[in-house]
Order: sequence, then structure tokens, then C-alpha cells
Amino acid sequence: MPKPLKFLAFDTSTDRLSVAVTNGARVWQHGGPGGAQASTTLIPAILGLLAEAGMALGELDAIAFGRGPGSFTGLRTACAVAQGLAFGANQGAGIAVLPIDTLMAVAEEARFQLAGADQGAPLGVTALLDARMDEMYVQRYQFQGGVCRPVNGCELIRPENLVPGDAAQLLAGNVFGVYAGRLPGSLAGLRCVEAFPTATAMLRLAPALAAAGLCIDAARALPLYVRDKVAQTTDERARTKADALAAAGTAPES
Repeated sequence: MPKPLKFLAFDTSTDRLSVAVTNGARVWQHGGPGGAQASTTLIPAILGLLAEAGMALGELDAIAFGRGPGSFTGLRTACAVAQGLAFGANQGAGIAVLPIDTLMAVAEEARFQLAGADQGAPLGVTALLDARMDEMYVQRYQFQGGVCRPVNGCELIRPENLVPGDAAQLLAGNVFGVYAGRLPGSLAGLRCVEAFPTATAMLRLAPALAAAGLCIDAARALPLYVRDKVAQTTDERARTKADALAAAGTAPES
């Protein structure tokens, strides 16, 4: 029988902090506010969970973290903490890290909400995360035989331009309230699942990703940035507002 794998996973890519640890048989988890608070609360949350589980850092097979896309500050926090913990453990070669796409974690969280532990049925999921600045991150995934595979690369689009693809069976993410009324009417027949990139979803993905050889040295752990720009100028914000009003059929105020 294969040795149970021990993983630590965490995500700070959204306004929610999510941490989880497993000894291969049981899972311990913690959630809290993300954003700017994550930089001060993440490490205490990790150490608290490890203590609760009776595990030491050096026992871990890998440290999984949400590499993005998402909040620039959150991604840098997650990457820095993963590297710091991995380098500091064992005072030698350290622990391998496992970067996991946040949108893959969103897709897995939605799949689990619908199917629970059953991973056999094929399922097409379009994962969506609010990217702010009137845009969202989009990526499509296919679940088959317990394995999650990306169908395409991550895109950054406006809500009106979403096309889920022929194989999509559901939409998953945190955009349905934010962009209510702006998603194309043609998506009305698809099921929508509110989902975030949780650490428990990452733990479910981790064994297959690790078996596929995706664990890396901590020095190679980098965030995934899909957008190079984090803020708009005043003119750009005005144009964005005007475009949104025009799309809604409302004239801008003079």
C-alpha cells in the first residue's frame, strides 16, 4: 500500500484566506479574511493547524500554494511564505513546493460541492474569478477519472465576452453577484456554483499533481500573473464606466 502523503496547502489569492493540512487520512482546515490581513495571519494560521494535527513542517511531503491568478499582494504573500517554510524546514534540501492554479482549485471546489468524493463522472467546468478593473479570469477544465485537466490557458476578459465552450457543464467562481446582469444571456442554461480556491480543494488535487511530477524546488516557485497592470488611470476608469453604461443602454452623466 502506498505511503499516505502529507501536504500543507494555502491560498491568499482572493479576499478569503484558506489553509489546510492533511496527514493522508484526515484534513484540518482554517479560513479567515484575506487581502492585506493575510500577510500577518497566514503563518500563525499554518503553525496553528500543524500543531492541531500534531505534525511538524519537516514531515510534509510538499507545500502546495495557490500561485494565481489573483490579487498581486496575495500571490506574493503565498509564494514568499511557501518558499520561506520550504527553505526553513529540515535545514537541508528543504521541502518541495507544489504551485496550483487558483482557477483549477475553483473548478475542483465546484466539482466537490456537486459530486462529493465521487470523481468518476466526466465534468466540464468553466472557472471564473473576479479580476477587478471590470474584468475576470477565465479557464476551462475537464474532469475525467479523478483527474483534472486544463482545456485552455487562462484568459482575462470582460464579463460580456464570456464563452464557456461546448464541453462546459457548469460555471464556477465568485463573479455571479459582482457581474449580475452582465454575463451573456446565452449562459442561462448552465448551472452556476459559487466557489473559491479553497485549500481543501488544493489538497484533493495535490496527490495527482505531485504524481505527475509538478512539485518543484522552492527557489523556482513563482506567482502566476495574467495581468501586468494593477491599477487604472483616471481616464481609463472613466472610459470603463462609460463603456459599461453604454452596454447597459444608459447615457453617462454630464
